[in-house]
Amino acid sequence: TDSGDSHCAISRAAIHNLLQHREQIIIVPQNLYEFWVVATRKPGPPPTGSNGLGMPPEQASQWIAFFQRRFTLLVDREDLSTRWMNIVRTYEVRGFRAHDARLVAAMDSYGITRILTFNREDFKNFKITIVDPTAI
Repeated sequence: TDSGDSHCAISRAAIHNLLQHREQIIIVPQNLYEFWVVATRKPGPPPTGSNGLGMPPEQASQWIAFFQRRFTLLVDREDLSTRWMNIVRTYEVRGFRAHDARLVAAMDSYGITRILTFNREDFKNFKITIVDPTAI
């Protein structure tokens, strides 16, 4: 959403390419929550900012509506907490990586095996396929 970010054009091109090849792009509620956090928090480095985009809530809400129109939103399944707990215990996840583990748990609940991310290091220990947008 930030056209000034160096990853923006790469991300958009990757998504367009995937959609042209009839790939289904899936999001889960956590993707929306995490977007909201980044989109609405203050921009700039700590301590005055938190590397956010500084969007007003209305603008962030419009982006979320766009994501829901453009991508397939899957609901969190009832067993998500159990799957997440198994993953954090199995991989001895600590700190903020618990958020990544929750995404992996949501993927697992639906049999999704691939994640599109620039953050290879955040997911490298999980048994999923990491797809870097620069490779598409």
